Amino acid sequence: MSHLDEQALIRRLAWRLMPLLILLFLVAFIDRQNVSFAKLQMVSDLHLSEASYGFGSSLFFIGYVAFEVPSCLALERYGARLWLALLILSWGVVTVLMAFTSSASSFYALRFLLGAAEAGFYPGAVFYISTWFPEPHRIRMLGLFTLGSSLGNMLGGLTNGLLLDLNGTGGLAGWQWVFVGTGIPAVLLTFAVLIYLPSSPESARFLDESERQILAAAHARRQSRISAYNNPWAALWDPTVIAFGSVYMLYATAFYGVTYWLPTIVKAFGVSPTVNGLLNMIPWALGAAIVLAIPRLLRDDRSIFSAAMCATLLGASCFVASILLPDNTLRFIALAIGGPCVVLLNPCFWTFPPRFFSGARAAASIAAINSIGNLGGFFAQNLAPWVERQTGSVLGPMLVPSLCLGLLCIGSTLLWIRTLRQTA
Repeated sequence: MSHLDEQALIRRLAWRLMPLLILLFLVAFIDRQNVSFAKLQMVSDLHLSEASYGFGSSLFFIGYVAFEVPSCLALERYGARLWLALLILSWGVVTVLMAFTSSASSFYALRFLLGAAEAGFYPGAVFYISTWFPEPHRIRMLGLFTLGSSLGNMLGGLTNGLLLDLNGTGGLAGWQWVFVGTGIPAVLLTFAVLIYLPSSPESARFLDESERQILAAAHARRQSRISAYNNPWAALWDPTVIAFGSVYMLYATAFYGVTYWLPTIVKAFGVSPTVNGLLNMIPWALGAAIVLAIPRLLRDDRSIFSAAMCATLLGASCFVASILLPDNTLRFIALAIGGPCVVLLNPCFWTFPPRFFSGARAAASIAAINSIGNLGGFFAQNLAPWVERQTGSVLGPMLVPSLCLGLLCIGSTLLWIRTLRQTA
């Protein structure tokens, strides 16, 4: 096997698999975060407070956490193609149903069900990518996959803003159009997954035996450090999983704190829903450019920790600056720089967990890490209105991501110093 053979195969696999996976993550993220725009009208229509709406929105993450490990285990058992198709169909239907929410209790129930429906998709996709792409190619593919969240925030901002401005069209409020317009694409993508996505390298008809051997040899160069669990549910109390999950929780709290509250900040600038959507595109367009450019340069642990250290320091500084600066233009510039810094952390983080687990243990462990981490989304969406009340400022909730990034900066700096000593 030559190095050129492996590179050519990885490029072929990337073009074959990654566009659909990125599109799925894009749609998933829009359906997860559309509440941040629907909130701008839905709160008054349903007579909800900011706190009760934030709590209802955050119930997504409780459903997500509760069903994530069994969902990811089912993906490993039944195959990515069938299970991902079922997940996508489920969350698309629930998203459309949210357009007909009539009370706080129905909003709470549907957000919980949406979390349950989406549970397993993200960790399942990370596990799926790790079965196809060996290191050092994996971080670049995870970076490409992360494009889905950046593009979802970017295009979701534009789409949701336009849908909000349909207020009254066809007898539906703008927030109802947000859920209908973002739920239908997920339902349609179900068929694309069933037709186009292979479950594994072993079952992929477009690979021949020699290509499977090239891929197997590339994976064998860096085997997982720990063997599979006899009981995959042991992931839930594995110290390694808990440590990874705690770090990811800080990331998720920062990320969802920004994505959930940014439309509210921009609305306070006095702009229309469409302009709000256009402005919300900017940070995530920059984030998409960064995850396209940076991860391909991160070829070892030292460079990964260095990138994380710089991104967390810059991001925390920008979020603090957005609170202190006196001008709305300068505030938005700070937010537009801070957002992409958070996005870059995702591929940096997810390059490490697949090194530690194999087989069903990998599926269960990645799901458990993501479950623990996504509690950060629950905390972020409840903390944001609470911090606003405590500070008396719509910009106050940016203290949450700045604190989380500050803690992550300390950790990544210590790990960077450790890699310097190991190679000295």
